[in-house]
Amino acid sequence: MTSSLHIRAGHADPATANFAPDRARGWRKLPGLLGRRWRVAGGTIAGIVLAALLWSVVAATGVFPRQLFPAVPQIIRAGHGLYTDGLLLPDLGASLGRAMLGLVVGGLVGIGAAILTANTGAGRRLLQPVLRLLSPVPTIGLVPLAILWFGLGENSKILVIALGVFVPVWMNSHSGFAGTPPDYLQAARCLGAGRRQTLTRIVIPEAIPDVVAGVRVGAAMAFVLIVVAEMTGTTAGIGYRIYQAQLYSQADRLIFCLIVLGILGALCDLVIVAITAPVLRWAKEVR
Repeated sequence: MTSSLHIRAGHADPATANFAPDRARGWRKLPGLLGRRWRVAGGTIAGIVLAALLWSVVAATGVFPRQLFPAVPQIIRAGHGLYTDGLLLPDLGASLGRAMLGLVVGGLVGIGAAILTANTGAGRRLLQPVLRLLSPVPTIGLVPLAILWFGLGENSKILVIALGVFVPVWMNSHSGFAGTPPDYLQAARCLGAGRRQTLTRIVIPEAIPDVVAGVRVGAAMAFVLIVVAEMTGTTAGIGYRIYQAQLYSQADRLIFCLIVLGILGALCDLVIVAITAPVLRWAKEVR
């Protein structure tokens, strides 16, 4: 009996021969995967370097006063000064904690409200009109009200951030829950699925991409609102440091803190993408 295994050179173990093609395919995919990640990282680094060069060129022209438009080395020295003074790390911890707590509270409430407004008659008739009326109200305008209700402590800051997160999470999640194809719902009813089964096995899985999109927008909004939330009643946080830099005309510190906020927001978005990737295998996202 002749073997169906053809070997070009050397000897092969028949016990492991069947796994060789799968291993080979896996190793062939590895350079492409690494190459794609390196291209993304390289593009990010190149964009940052280009932005720094353009900033340096504008600063070197002297069109703007150096005090108001600092050069890149000045911004770096300002950040190093914040670190050596023992201010940067406590500010990062305070702002990140407030942003994450506001994101969790606003996100959970937004998703819960979206389920009610999209899948229940009472939610559509009673809750949805109120939320549509309140959603255009700028969150910044609610800061004085939050301070009146909760004072200058942490609760008012968390409330401001949570309200800002709630709106995009609710709007995107509602769109996803309400956009379930009618054929899916009809098929579920024909198969005898109850309301709970239809919600957990059809409506929610179908709406997951929209929910995740809302959470990502809400996370970005949390880092935008952290500046407003930390302008009063606190002595630590990136927003507080930005406010202080503006009062004392420290443009280098102000710009450095804005860059830090941007980095925190980008890292938070990457974490959300990584966490939700297993449940979004069917959703193709262009990165």
